[in-house]
Amino acid sequence: MRNQLVAAVTAAVMGLSGSAVAKVSPAEAERLNSELTPVGAERAGNAEGTIPAWNGGLATPPANWREGTKEIDPFPEDKPLYTVTRDNMDQYRDVLSDGHIRMLEQYGPEFFMPVYQTRRTAAFPGHVYEKSFENALSAELLDNGNGVRNTIMTSPFPIPQSGLEAIWNHILRYRGEEVSFRSASATPQRDGAYNEVVNQYDYYFAYSRIGAELADIDNKIFYLKTETIAPSTLAGTITLVHETLDQVRSPRLAWRYDSGSRRLRRSPNLAYETDLPNSSSLRSVDQKDMYNGAPNQYDWELKGKRELLVPYNAYKLHDDNIRPSDVIRPNHINQELTRYELHRVWVVEAKRRIGIGHIYDRRVFYIDEDSWQIMASEEYNEEGELWRVSEAHNISYYSVPVFWTTMEMTYDLKAQRYYIDGLDNGYPAYDFDPGFRGNEFTASAARRAARR
Repeated sequence: MRNQLVAAVTAAVMGLSGSAVAKVSPAEAERLNSELTPVGAERAGNAEGTIPAWNGGLATPPANWREGTKEIDPFPEDKPLYTVTRDNMDQYRDVLSDGHIRMLEQYGPEFFMPVYQTRRTAAFPGHVYEKSFENALSAELLDNGNGVRNTIMTSPFPIPQSGLEAIWNHILRYRGEEVSFRSASATPQRDGAYNEVVNQYDYYFAYSRIGAELADIDNKIFYLKTETIAPSTLAGTITLVHETLDQVRSPRLAWRYDSGSRRLRRSPNLAYETDLPNSSSLRSVDQKDMYNGAPNQYDWELKGKRELLVPYNAYKLHDDNIRPSDVIRPNHINQELTRYELHRVWVVEAKRRIGIGHIYDRRVFYIDEDSWQIMASEEYNEEGELWRVSEAHNISYYSVPVFWTTMEMTYDLKAQRYYIDGLDNGYPAYDFDPGFRGNEFTASAARRAARR
């Protein structure tokens, strides 16, 4: 297989320009009803037949799945087509990211990549597709790219013209209207020993609710409340986040309740390069969800589109029959449980702006064309060395439908340790209709919940 830059951008587009990037014309937007999918991917497969055409994705759940239960593997009979290893990776180098090449070199033969038939399963509700088309006609970046206008519900720029538009597509991609779930994170030692931190997550996506208008959501993308369930030393810790759309004009609001002090305090530094809580300094706050927050610390370049092996349809990792001990291994997760497929991804490079202090000098993101989900990324230090490699293992959640992560990890190549999040095995299915109200996510509501 050969590496191919598909629809390559002919010049570097600096995402943080001083003026808004124009919306596309009606004629251009009509492509979303023809050769492009409703979210802007190429409908057709590739010439080699290794990437199929998109035919609506996994919009209908498997017949043997029942509402309210964990998602089951829709392709239980699939077997790997081939496996990429340290010994044979030169044969597949054109479809490997630099991060995966380093992982194979550093951790092979234990780290390998089982490659399966490509299944373009990403699907979303019809009303999301309608808004995607409307956004294409109206959405614009605010000056300097720190926010967007004339957009709602889902990714603003299904036909992106810059790296900044592409990263906003990830930040604002549709993940349902609300969701409640429980999962664990861990930071294994080099020998594989680990302790779990179990959290309850409750999201209320103001930006994505049916009938919402940008003028009415108070500059909020979503509200998030997490409560630590275990271990006992951390149990009762509550974090409340109000994720804002323009975080330069109105920074993210965050509060943290420490069960030891019994006080709810503002957390003004829960952003950018700050260590992600309980990550043993292996991941920054803005790496949660692969990338989040204000994009103002970087210049963004849309490098083009590429065929790449990325994690996809990770139902084995989501399976209730496995446990964290089945997943966690020294240096990296159990690769027997992974599934990689060949997909087209947008390649976006972020270079730290002059005068900005961030631990990552350069970052490269690989964004799935079918969902705007970042599938993998590479993080470089000030010396230009590849420091960390991150992956998002995704599935289609049937009840919505929505394509989203089930597990994320960041591998620190220097520390030879990693952070893993999304260990939801053994916990109830994600509830995408918990019946939340916006007033349940105020600081006073979090304070009352903490005292109960």
